[in-house]
Amino acid sequence: MANEPVYKVIFQNGSQVFEVFARQIYQSDMWGFIEVEEFVFGERSQILVDPSEEKLKNEFSGVKRSYIPIQAVIRIDEVEKEGSSKVSALASGEDNVASFPFAGMPPEQKESD
Repeated sequence: MANEPVYKVIFQNGSQVFEVFARQIYQSDMWGFIEVEEFVFGERSQILVDPSEEKLKNEFSGVKRSYIPIQAVIRIDEVEKEGSSKVSALASGEDNVASFPFAGMPPEQKESD
């Protein structure tokens, strides 16, 4: 368990960017999503409390698995150890840009007679 990988997942949620750490991440059976499990947060033994990390800890408390749309994912890194999770606002002007709608799988081609 000492060599269990830790992943840093950065994704957009509305007008905010979330940066979380997790031990399990994989493509979901639900098409167009990734699954993130086993969230990792900093120890409470620290004297200073990061309000951003506390917000994420509260938001994901009790969450067994989170499904994140692939279009919302900015970056996924495998890291040596977990860091501080955080929430940040998008830079001014970036929050009005949306992903191009993804139509899904292409329609089936009909055979010509």
